[in-house]
Amino acid sequence: MPRRTSRTALDRLRTPGSVSGFLKTASVCALIAGLLSPLGQTAAAAEAAAANDYCGSQCSDILPPGQNGNATLAQILLNQAFGSQPEHAEDQLGPYANLAKGYPSLTNATINNFFNDASFGVPSDQVASTLKPGGRTDVTIVRDKKTGVPHITGTTRYGTEYGAGYAAAQDRLWLMDVFRHVGRGQLTTFAGGAPSNQGLEQQFWRNAPYSEADLQAQIDNAVASNGTRGRQALADANAYIAGINAYIDASDSGRYFPGEYVLTGHKDSITNAGTIEHFKLTDLVALASVIGALFGSGGGGEVNNAISLLAAQEQYGVTKGTEVWESFRERNDPEAVLTVHNGESFPYATKPTTPQGEALPDAGSVATEPLVYDPTGTGGDQSATEAAATATANALTSAKRGMSNALVVSGAHTASGHPVAVFGPQTGYFAPQLLMLQEIQGPGISARGASFAGLSMYVELGRGQDYSWSATTSGQDIIDTYAVELCQDDYHYLYHGTCTAMEKIEQKNSWAPTTADGTAAGSYTMRVWKTKYGPVAYRATVGGKKVAYTTLRSSYMHEADSIIGFQMLNDPDYVKSPQTFQSAVQHINYTFNWFYADSTHTAYYNSGDNPVRASGVDPEFPVRAQAAYEWRNWNPTTNTADYTAPSAHPNSIDQDYYISWNNKQAKDYTTAPWGDGSVHRGNLLEDRVKKLVAAGGVTRVSLVKAMADAAIADLRAEDVLPDLLKVINSSTVTDSTAAAAVTKLQTWLTAGGKRTETSAGSKTYAHADAIRILDAWWPLLVEAEFKPGLGSDLFTAFQANLPVDESPSAAHGPTGSHAGSAFQYGWWSYVDKDIRAVLGETVQGPLANKYCGGGSLSACRDILISTLKTAAGKTAAQVYPGDDLCSAGNQWCADSIVQRTLGGIKHYNISWQNRPTYQQVVEFTSHR
Repeated sequence: MPRRTSRTALDRLRTPGSVSGFLKTASVCALIAGLLSPLGQTAAAAEAAAANDYCGSQCSDILPPGQNGNATLAQILLNQAFGSQPEHAEDQLGPYANLAKGYPSLTNATINNFFNDASFGVPSDQVASTLKPGGRTDVTIVRDKKTGVPHITGTTRYGTEYGAGYAAAQDRLWLMDVFRHVGRGQLTTFAGGAPSNQGLEQQFWRNAPYSEADLQAQIDNAVASNGTRGRQALADANAYIAGINAYIDASDSGRYFPGEYVLTGHKDSITNAGTIEHFKLTDLVALASVIGALFGSGGGGEVNNAISLLAAQEQYGVTKGTEVWESFRERNDPEAVLTVHNGESFPYATKPTTPQGEALPDAGSVATEPLVYDPTGTGGDQSATEAAATATANALTSAKRGMSNALVVSGAHTASGHPVAVFGPQTGYFAPQLLMLQEIQGPGISARGASFAGLSMYVELGRGQDYSWSATTSGQDIIDTYAVELCQDDYHYLYHGTCTAMEKIEQKNSWAPTTADGTAAGSYTMRVWKTKYGPVAYRATVGGKKVAYTTLRSSYMHEADSIIGFQMLNDPDYVKSPQTFQSAVQHINYTFNWFYADSTHTAYYNSGDNPVRASGVDPEFPVRAQAAYEWRNWNPTTNTADYTAPSAHPNSIDQDYYISWNNKQAKDYTTAPWGDGSVHRGNLLEDRVKKLVAAGGVTRVSLVKAMADAAIADLRAEDVLPDLLKVINSSTVTDSTAAAAVTKLQTWLTAGGKRTETSAGSKTYAHADAIRILDAWWPLLVEAEFKPGLGSDLFTAFQANLPVDESPSAAHGPTGSHAGSAFQYGWWSYVDKDIRAVLGETVQGPLANKYCGGGSLSACRDILISTLKTAAGKTAAQVYPGDDLCSAGNQWCADSIVQRTLGGIKHYNISWQNRPTYQQVVEFTSHR
């Protein structure tokens, strides 16, 4: 078909920890007094015009910590010295946090105690301010009193988009500036050389080393390929940029620009010397490349797959080893929870009967391609080396940040007869937040919802006049690894028989200490070697011949294309039905699951440019870089190819219900990450929603309760622990230590297996001992259960494919610690299938062997009891060792969610919940 138009986050700029070290309270007060004098923005109250709204006050949303993500220098210093918050910087954090203990007593009347009213417009008595940005007469920005969300109303298309850009800069200018530099691989030069900054720019630049010409080419292609809509998108983007730059100029001259520009040395607080660079169109593409890589770029991991396959074959022999590998891979596990659960099959990336062109490395020959060269100072110290290693692992893994969830119920099963949806993206927790809320009303645009900062010319996730939509990360494989045979030297390769030079792409960065980031001076050069088959990721030998392994991504050089799909979603004249919704999201090449609800219908569609692979190619492994194994009709100049038809993507209209928590989409649809087996966090939603639908009469309240209940559940406790206890209790437990631990675990399990406070604000978990025991036990039991049978090498290799654990306090999982999202990646399914097999229960898609105790129930029981005793003996301080935020042994704090600082404002940490960051609760009552 024709082309349509990592977990490492920027943990901190170190402003919060550094400012107080440089400035004592007295000097802070003196400086604040001098900084409060610059002229602020004033506006008269007026009522915003509301567009047609068919939700009947049944649409709600929430996005912590708050709408205002900009802070002047004075506000940052006040926050550091006294903890005070700028207006609307934190007012959505409390309601969001309170749901964890408040959901059991939730009613329809109290939903908006925990969410915002997401109706269109602002009642006249709720208008906080009205602004005509840049003195324009064709656009008005109204902000409401409760949350400060901008409601942008334009009489011309240009004015509407100008207002969207201006409002975005008002709320997120510093964050937008940070991420345009991340996208260009220039963060350390801009914001400082902290190891977290080094890691972040390395993670993204490795996979998208775009030049300015590359970024412009994406814009040109998107415009040229999409006719009228392409030209409209370009006009919208230009107007949006003009609005951003108008705010930059106004805030600079008025001296109310974000204070981080002073703290990082870009502006002088006394003379106002220095420059805030204007935005340009290519900045938007740089931003889009970061967001696409973070949340919408499934695949990769073929080299790690090959390494673990070779380890399995070494351990068991080729035939048995391959069988063992396939059983752990779970490509199409029959017990996996599905989003499209009606039995319909959507084959993609399936295992070929006779694989062709595989290029498995010679054992022990694989070496990761270096990215950093010529480091000096803090660019080459131990912290920098560790950050680089983490960034490399994140960039090359198939275990992408699959976050986000969705619960959607058809009107056939609701109390009102109208569909109900509770859904949103789980994009992590940051200050300011990556997303921002807005309402946009203008010619051809009518929507309210969330958009990524700097890309908010359209609402990306939200509601229209009579419909709502959201997305979760899907993770199907759009990235392949090619083995290019080297010739002449290490920087030439064979392309269709011709020895061809690799292209060297470099980015040189240097930094010096600032008030915000005291990291000592340093520098390095990031270098990528690029082939027609993509950037080089590894080097190895295949059959004794030297090769470079490259990564080819279908969305590479095409991050800008998706703008057309978002434009359509905002257009009330385009989206009028489930079918037109599906048509719109087909124009988005990010790998997402999209969900839709209006007053009558629900729908689902899986987006992404899925390449049509050559016959016999197994996408799990590296393939030879030869014409016979390339994507069908692939053009290396434009990186375009044939893609699977929309009908071949998992899709559905009006299924009884849909759930998604980055689980398997449909039967026979293989996703790149490992772990789509019998136990997945999607089961936490599936079990609850299925029960609600069976009972009938689903409401907004009952669906929110289902989501909130799953959000504090421990997946291991709910879906694996019962079988573990069944093995242990297969005979009387005589050891007193083990018996006491079993009693605590059983009591916790009977109470629901939740990680929840004893009471709101207690900062102490109910059943704290049981939670501590399970947290300590899980990694011990997994190793004792599997390592003897798999052998050390294979056990280690499989962990590179799928981490053993991802509890809320885990700092070793793909999401890091204090990130909220948990239980996505782990060996839950392996333990579940193996223990059930040892118990003699029926297992569909079993592992190739029985591992616990070699298949002996009594031996397995001995292993579980032994490791349980060890776990029970571990102190809280050993299980939760502490970090910059939490003291050793503080269990609640170890789990707690932190709004990771991307600027100068800090927020309090909140009790753990595993739920979307931005979330909608919708039930439309009528339709156009």
